[in-house]
Amino acid sequence: MGNVIGLLGACLVLGVLARHSGKFPEGSAGAFNTFVLYVALPALVLRAMHRLEFVPELLVAASVPWLYYLGAGPFFRLLGPRLGLPKPSIMALVLTAGLGNTAFVGLPMAEALLGARGLPVAVVVDQLGSFLVLSSLATVAAARAGADTPLSARQLARKVATFPPFLALVVALATRPWAYPVWLDGVLERLGSLLTPLALFAIGLQLRLSGIKPRLPAVALGLSYKLLLVPALTAAGLLALPGLAPMVVQATLLQAAMGPMVSAAILAAEHDLDPELAVLMVGVGVPLSFATAPLMWMLAR
Repeated sequence: MGNVIGLLGACLVLGVLARHSGKFPEGSAGAFNTFVLYVALPALVLRAMHRLEFVPELLVAASVPWLYYLGAGPFFRLLGPRLGLPKPSIMALVLTAGLGNTAFVGLPMAEALLGARGLPVAVVVDQLGSFLVLSSLATVAAARAGADTPLSARQLARKVATFPPFLALVVALATRPWAYPVWLDGVLERLGSLLTPLALFAIGLQLRLSGIKPRLPAVALGLSYKLLLVPALTAAGLLALPGLAPMVVQATLLQAAMGPMVSAAILAAEHDLDPELAVLMVGVGVPLSFATAPLMWMLAR
């Protein structure tokens, strides 16, 4: 787990240092964001979803990210205007606080705290929960909120259907009966492994903590939802359900306690939905989750 935190922290800090160095022109983060969404994330999905073994009993685990994403919309639309937040800022909070970092941080943390038995549950939460929400509901919401004119149902469907990670998901599921060639699996593994360092480097390039003071109420609202309310409600719901295996409960809760999703912040930036707030949510929320997620997991054991 120390290695995971070290890698994530190093990539974030390197991005901040790169911005201060002056070697990267303004707007450089956009190129990294595009690579993450159009190359690295699809490669990761192609490999992970093709290899995933799903057990029907894990349906509860997969449903949790859907529930807290759906809850984020009403929560922030109700409380956001009371802080004077405009619609793009509210949508940035819905995307970042409504989606957890269940891949970059969640999977390594689950393996470190729960061992090999907890990892399959964590993968189901990530792939059939967080990633599918990102590829469907979140993509539609971001496209609609970022459009200059209202989009028709056909236009929204086209945006989802042509979103590279969603196309990768379709291909991965369609080709499950066949094994990938060794060379292709190796290429996908290497491209997918670039996702975490490049995504956090791009966040660091955009992160400006000097501007956090006026955004502090919005960041506090978003992180209170993602790091406190979501895991608390998840723990209450899971513990109230009879017959769930303890490992399913623990792995699902740990994933629910993850910080804001990096890819969601990049999606917000792609559609010009208050990129500064989205980046602050990740830049502050991910390091905080290193402490809060294990704590929430231990309290609910």
